[in-house]
Amino acid sequence: MEQSAVDAATLAGSVADLNFSVWSLFLRADWVVKAVMILLVMASIWCWAIIFEKMMGLKRLNEGADEFEAVFWSGGSLDQLYDRIGAQPREPMSAVFVAAMREWRRQPSRGFGALDSARASMAERIDRVMQITLSREMERAERNMTFLATTGSTAPFIGLFGTVWGIMNSFQAIALSKNTNLAVVAPGIAEALFATALGLLAAIPAVVAFNKISKDLDRYAGRLESFAGEFSAILSREMEQTD
Repeated sequence: MEQSAVDAATLAGSVADLNFSVWSLFLRADWVVKAVMILLVMASIWCWAIIFEKMMGLKRLNEGADEFEAVFWSGGSLDQLYDRIGAQPREPMSAVFVAAMREWRRQPSRGFGALDSARASMAERIDRVMQITLSREMERAERNMTFLATTGSTAPFIGLFGTVWGIMNSFQAIALSKNTNLAVVAPGIAEALFATALGLLAAIPAVVAFNKISKDLDRYAGRLESFAGEFSAILSREMEQTD
């Protein structure tokens, strides 16, 4: 009985002597587990950089759209607005406007007469260039979103791979030492589980941010679609008034 108490005290002391800090867990890990940990930490850092950039970028895009719409709907001349913006629109909505006005100005004469086919062809070209510009601008705004989605879906499995590898090493250590006490098992298990924790640490913010940013981007794309439709209707009325 006394011997059992002594063994238990010795075992507790051995476990207590082990350092289970994050840095110690990393240093003691197998090289494969270390590679997994480094990969997950780098992925997490890059995800946070993308999240910050996208949130700030969306804020700038909405503020720019607010400013442009305030000027556009103020009742001023569209030609003057186009001349003022020039060939360097600062945000997607003004880029859609510039693309449509550029196509509008390419028409040699604004008098379409009774040619319904000419009006329809012109309206179709304007709609096409606006949609192409809109798609290009949204593709630029959605850049790096794939990385967030990929990290959110794969990071837990990468962490799980590190955990499985670490547990395999722990079992090998038990077999070689022929000792199943906690002092032998605990370090390897802790290192293995740390890889899973890092995988979740990278995946959870990536998934949450991807869903939030994707919803905001869809809302902004809808805003551009609405503007393109309204502007197309304005130009159609302009064509009819030139008959």
